[in-house]
Amino acid sequence: MTAIVISGTGLYTPPESISNAELVAAFNTYVDNYNRDNADAIGRGELPALAHSSEEFILKASGIKSRYVVNKSGVLDPERMTPSIPERSNDEPSVQCEMAVAAAREAMAQAGKTASDIDAVIVAASNMQRPYPAMAVEIQAALGIEGYGFDMNVACSSATFGIQQARDAIANGSARCVLMLNPEICSGHLNFRDRDSHFIFGDVCTAVIVEREDSATSSDCFRILDSKLQTMYSNNIRNNFGFLNRGDESGIGMADKLFVQEGRKVFKEVCPAVAKQMSEQLERLDIPPTRLRRMWLHQANLSMNHLIARKVLGREATDEEAPTILDEYANTSSAGSVIAFHKHRADMGSGDLGVLCSFGAGYSIGSVVLEKC
Repeated sequence: MTAIVISGTGLYTPPESISNAELVAAFNTYVDNYNRDNADAIGRGELPALAHSSEEFILKASGIKSRYVVNKSGVLDPERMTPSIPERSNDEPSVQCEMAVAAAREAMAQAGKTASDIDAVIVAASNMQRPYPAMAVEIQAALGIEGYGFDMNVACSSATFGIQQARDAIANGSARCVLMLNPEICSGHLNFRDRDSHFIFGDVCTAVIVEREDSATSSDCFRILDSKLQTMYSNNIRNNFGFLNRGDESGIGMADKLFVQEGRKVFKEVCPAVAKQMSEQLERLDIPPTRLRRMWLHQANLSMNHLIARKVLGREATDEEAPTILDEYANTSSAGSVIAFHKHRADMGSGDLGVLCSFGAGYSIGSVVLEKC
């Protein structure tokens, strides 16, 4: 059987960016207003006083310096602190559809594919704009692709899980070529009034073309040697915002329905599990870590990536071996490792090996071993 390859990638970056300084200024204004308006209750011990954030705190905690967002003004408004995204009519393309189409066109051009070459569209993301109709089907129609499409969600590991679904579809003959997309509007599920997490996420969309090697025409293909998926149930990263919220008396939109995590527990539990999966996968494939040219890791936290890379390699990784886009893009959930792959693969030579790896809520871990054709 012919090998299956990644033959193209695409990236849509929103035009607006928020620096740590801008984010901190808005957050601290909110804190000052809150503490002033609730001074009496705080004085009586009925409410806790809120603490300021700082650029130094954000950089030390995460390695993030800025993030792209689909709407900047709403996030930085201390009275709002959530993106302003007006609802569109059913006859207009959705926001995530527009993002995905832009990323898809770049991936298709890179792979030398037209709509008629693609049989399936998979949208794999943490943040879905609606339950149905599936965004994949909307994007399929917007691009003029025949065949089928579906949405899937495995939180931050959605892209690697999506790559395996694409690979499996091609291997079993249900598709010749698959477009896999990761449109993430993470700013919509983030509580910008929470000091511990207000800086974490950004918005973006990535696209990946997966196809049979014997049909690929791109000179920049990566052969998928292996993929491994793993999930373990944990409450330490959670988002409870959903349609059943309206069935509870507390209603919707409360802070505890948005993204929450136990950061220290996640760090302690996820890093060893990711390193173990990658190491065991490489051992099974008889690939010594010394042969790895690159690790395109999920871009959630710089310290996590440093630890995982060190455990896999047995030493500190260089910036070339484990490239970072986190500083510019922040955590973009499923798209992070694909952004790293998109931006940091041009120097790979034929036969060079790398691992595209994601990890996140679930817990979920996905690792895809790639060889430059």
